[in-house]
Amino acid sequence: MSDERQIFIPESFIELFRVSRHGRLSASRSQIEERYEWCEDLAQMLVEPSKETFWSQSLDESTVLERTLIGLRNSESTLNDAENLWVVRRLCELLDWPPQAFAAQTGRMQDSGDRPG
Repeated sequence: MSDERQIFIPESFIELFRVSRHGRLSASRSQIEERYEWCEDLAQMLVEPSKETFWSQSLDESTVLERTLIGLRNSESTLNDAENLWVVRRLCELLDWPPQAFAAQTGRMQDSGDRPG
């Protein structure tokens, strides 16, 4: 793969593929790039529906994010749970919602015994 094809992949996404703290990655650069493009595109596609849900149903940010995560988990998607969480975190960033909205959503998920993984 030529250098001109490679895109910037945030470290937060690369970490999803790290075998150990300082270890190698569990996938090739091209595989990670492909997964990243899919996840980034999905997060981008969820922006408008999330805004609409937020305003039309008068929900708070964390509830919208929680419902989005539940929807991703229940979909026919090929994403794993770590990727689902990354998509929702990225969606929170794209919406310019406070990081606490994602943290609150994640906290409720973990309090219910549903741990990411």
